[in-house]
Amino acid sequence: MVENLLPALILTLLAGLATGVGSLISYFIPKPDMRYLSVSLGFATGVMIFVAFVDLFWRSRAAIGLGRADLFFLVGMLTVFFLDKIVPHSHMDGQADPHCDRLYRGGIMMTLGVAIHNLPEGLAVALVSLADLRLGIPIALAIAIHNIPEGVACSVPLYCATGDRRKSCLYSFLAGMAEPLGAIIAIVVLLPFLNDFVLSASIAFVSGIMVFICFDELIPIANDYGDEHLTNIGLIAGIFVMMIALAAFQ
Repeated sequence: MVENLLPALILTLLAGLATGVGSLISYFIPKPDMRYLSVSLGFATGVMIFVAFVDLFWRSRAAIGLGRADLFFLVGMLTVFFLDKIVPHSHMDGQADPHCDRLYRGGIMMTLGVAIHNLPEGLAVALVSLADLRLGIPIALAIAIHNIPEGVACSVPLYCATGDRRKSCLYSFLAGMAEPLGAIIAIVVLLPFLNDFVLSASIAFVSGIMVFICFDELIPIANDYGDEHLTNIGLIAGIFVMMIALAAFQ
């Protein structure tokens, strides 16, 4: 587990940087075809759901039993649910308000919400990578795909309100850096106590986080960018790719 520490941090950092990439895309591509984002987010959903249920939860169940795995899975879902309720977090719809003078406050709240929302995602990438690096890579990729439109959603309102590209990109970048911060917190808090039980319980907890993010964030956002058929195409493709990948690594 310890030998995966540095790769886990690097993967989480790269996933967080995707938020900043999204802020740059919003300016260099005047009218991006949002249907591609719909398929991409569907693909990320397929990857995360398949890994969460087929590999991570199954592994946790085998190690600590179904009842305990169920409990930690539920706690993971409820943790992100209450975090989402407490923190003002506007869901992205890919639309920009034409009344730009009203967007600054909304953009700041969106950026803060995304930053706090990214903390459990960083925890998820870190813990999965510590347990099994071969699973950490596709999870980090899936979350990175998810983070790109979050960067667009953070930066567009701020740029429209202020006309300052650098500031809007900077705020979006800082929101993404909450992801490696979540990984560092998870590692600092858990590493001294990390044993087979704690790791297995944490994996079930992370599975709950991943599934909630898929149903609360990725699927609704993907449908908003395109439609449910495009989302489902990406979802099936993501599941199929992970079927092949996991079978290849057996």
